Amino acid sequence: MRINDSEFGEVIVRKNSLAKNIKFSVSTSGRLQMSVPTYTSSFLAKRFLNSNREMIRAKLPLKNPGEQRARDYQKKILMKKAREYLPYRLEYLAKLYGYEYDKCRLSHANTRWGSCSSNRTISLNIGLMKVPEELRDYVILHELAHLNHMNHSRDFWAEVGRHDKNYKLHERRLKGFSPGL
Repeated sequence: MRINDSEFGEVIVRKNSLAKNIKFSVSTSGRLQMSVPTYTSSFLAKRFLNSNREMIRAKLPLKNPGEQRARDYQKKILMKKAREYLPYRLEYLAKLYGYEYDKCRLSHANTRWGSCSSNRTISLNIGLMKVPEELRDYVILHELAHLNHMNHSRDFWAEVGRHDKNYKLHERRLKGFSPGL
């Protein structure tokens, strides 16, 4: 459930069967988040929010609702671009170098550009749409190499190097960007 509040913007309300009372926190997106017992109605959640405004202002580092909307809009645009580009680029590079993966997933992690799971799912961060194409390709090739080496061993880096001769430079340059918004 979500509550639109004039002061706090969109408030995320999570019903929790283990919760005995209402707790406030800040979500990773900077929004106010409420954890409430399962039986709590939206009316009660709004009433509790209104009666605790001063405590929320004093104790929680909330972002401006306008900043939240701008960030949401930027994320929406990046997701659209990523959907149109990343799965197809992954498929192209996988076929070019003889890799087989089961699934491509797009994410928006704040700390990772990509990952490869043991069930052969490659996750790519939509933030890759903000970096130059050669750095995107480096991340994709890095994750594809994890299909054969689920570590960062010497063999893993040798495989990355076979497909990207400048991988060390690309890795250094990528550190100048942030995967988060």
